[in-house]
Amino acid sequence: MESNLNATELKYRKWIIILSVAIPVVVAILFGVKLKDFGFDVDPLSFLPPIYATINGITAVLLITAVWAIKNGKRKLHENLMKTAIGCSVAFLGMYVAYHMTADSTSFGGEGFIRYVYFFILLTHILLSIIIIPFVLITYVRALAERFDKHKKLARITYPMWVYVAVTGVIVYLMISPYYVH
Repeated sequence: MESNLNATELKYRKWIIILSVAIPVVVAILFGVKLKDFGFDVDPLSFLPPIYATINGITAVLLITAVWAIKNGKRKLHENLMKTAIGCSVAFLGMYVAYHMTADSTSFGGEGFIRYVYFFILLTHILLSIIIIPFVLITYVRALAERFDKHKKLARITYPMWVYVAVTGVIVYLMISPYYVH
């Protein structure tokens, strides 16, 4: 396998592995950490959920626009949109963790069929948000390495997953927002 990787891909390989494991593990750990349990007098960052949900929506728009750009030969625009989408995902993650470190989890209050719909969307969103990390990183590194044939091939898998995660992030927020304690 290593003989199929160029110098740029080899350079980033260990970071892709480290980040693909560390991000979900750290998020899971921090999700369980409540700053108030450590004596910090922290007000919940209740203003963050609509902001990070909006960032998810912006990410979806950026991804769709980036695909349009590359299909229309606008390579630099595609590159800039993808970098911005990655930046939005990092910003989302930071805000998401900060919010959950200062606020108790919100239970979904819907009943009946909508409850099953919510939990299906939530579960698939969470699972794909973990799975998407190495896909995004490898796809990005393949572009950096100018392995555009391999980049394009993997992007065909990465793109719909990432759009799904971004869109379902907004849907999850909209479905649970009536139940937030203010």
